[in-house]
Parts: sequence; C-alpha cells; structure tokens
Amino acid sequence: MNELDHTFAEVAQIIEEARSNAYRKVNEELILMYQKVGQFLSQKSREATYGDSYIESLAEYIRKKFPGIKGCNRRGLYRMKQFYEAYVGNEKVSALLTQLNWTNHLLILSGSKSAKEREFYICLAVKEHYSSRQLERQIDSGYYERCMLSKDKLLPETLHTKQNPFLDSYIVEFLDLPDTFHENDFRRALVREMRKFILELGKDFTFIGEEYPIQIGEEDYRIDLLFFHRSLQCLVAMELKTGKFKPEYVSKMDFYLEGLDRQIKKLDETYLNRECAHQDVAHIRRSRDIAKERLLSSRCNER
Repeated sequence: MNELDHTFAEVAQIIEEARSNAYRKVNEELILMYQKVGQFLSQKSREATYGDSYIESLAEYIRKKFPGIKGCNRRGLYRMKQFYEAYVGNEKVSALLTQLNWTNHLLILSGSKSAKEREFYICLAVKEHYSSRQLERQIDSGYYERCMLSKDKLLPETLHTKQNPFLDSYIVEFLDLPDTFHENDFRRALVREMRKFILELGKDFTFIGEEYPIQIGEEDYRIDLLFFHRSLQCLVAMELKTGKFKPEYVSKMDFYLEGLDRQIKKLDETYLNRECAHQDVAHIRRSRDIAKERLLSSRCNER
C-alpha cells in the first residue's frame, strides 16, 4: 500500500466508524421507542376502560397517521407490550437492551421459556456480538439448557472463563456426518466448518491449526486441533475420538501437554487441553492453573 492509499484508508476508517456509531444510535432510539410504546400499551391494557382491544385500535390509528410505517401493526404493538413487560424492573439487563437489535430481541422473546433464559441470551448475545442468525442457531440448539446442565451452571458472565471454559456437551449438527465415520472425517468436518464450530465453542477461541506437529524426544506427534483462548491466555489442545471414553486418553493428553510446555509455552501462559469426542463419547479436558489442576468432561452430539 503506497502513502496515498494509506491516507485514503484513514478516511475510509473515519467513515466506517461514523456509520457504525450512527447505526448504534438509531438502534438505541428504536429500542427505547419500542419500550416506551410497550409501557404505554401495558398500562392502558390494565385499565378496565381499554383492555387488549386498545392495541388493535391504536394499530389502525398509526396506520392512518403514519402511512408506510413498519412494525406498528397489531402484532408488532403486542410484541412491544410483551417486550416491556418481560424486562420491566429488571435492572440486570436494562442497560443491555439497547445493545441488541429488534430482531434479536424477538428471537429471545419467542425462543425463551423463562425470565432467566431471556436474561441468559441477552447477556450472551451482547457479550459475543451475535448476529441474528448466530443467536437463532444457539437458541434452536438449546444452548441455555446445555449451560444449565453443565457442572458449574454457567452463565454468560462466567461462560468461557477460568471457572469453567467449557460446556458438558456441544451440538455439531452443522457437520452433516454419516451415521458411521472415522476420526479423521470428524476432524476434517470440524476444520471445514470452523467458523460454526467456534460459534459453538465461544468466540474467545482462535484456531491455530490441525494435526499440529510437536516433537517429544526423537519422536514426532500431531495434535488433532490446536486453539488459543484469548480470555484465558492459554492453548487448547483437542484430540478427537469416537467410541467409548478410555482412561488412557487422559495420559495421552498429558503427554501432549508436556510437549507443548517444552516447545511453545511462554511465561505468562497456562495450558488447557481437552478430548473432543462425537456421539456418546466424552471430551476430556485438563485445566492447568498455577496452583491447581482439574479434570472436566463433556461430549459432542449431532442433535
């Protein structure tokens, strides 16, 4: 890039930042508007004089007053009322509501069975910067239920942290594997769909490589998948297995960790490894902290 191109790139960045800020501001005002309209409708519907029929009358009034306006039909107004009532008085998420677009809010409202689940997906979507498609996929795959079934009952604020960076199980329906397959097929499928796999793992994961080579003594070995976890500042080694879990898998991963320790460990890094399996098979993960070690397990399913 020459000097002129570099200067132009700076201008392009200014434009992009301004557009992004404008979008966020517009979205914030829209969400606040929906919330205020929802509050108005909620209060009026509780009055005996009005009731729910008030919503239909208001929708007709808005249609005539603002021809062509979208989202303010009877169904849209009812959603605004539902939106307000779902979070009224909830200080935990009130500051987060304007950070999500309306489509994501509708996905959460329609896909959640409880207030806790709604809170979970709001916090998660904000933390991970989910698109609507990504959020829909997590809701459809029962991400909340899987977090609640995990040993540490993970919530978005503790998800993928040192308390426990992994779930007990992962859904990999996007691999589209046959009923019978080899471990190499599993690895290649994960690499092929790495963007979707990282969505399932968590966006703190950065993929380093497959069949990552390490040398221990005079022998060469390969780790199926190697990641770096940005929040934990550690490497994550994955060994893929099919079939029943075997205790010797743990020893094998310890062996690989020793090789990683010697070859690429830095002073400020800890290491974390896991066995990643498919179908009924357990993932084994061994977390090395400065003062302790712990063993965790989970599994992969195609749902």
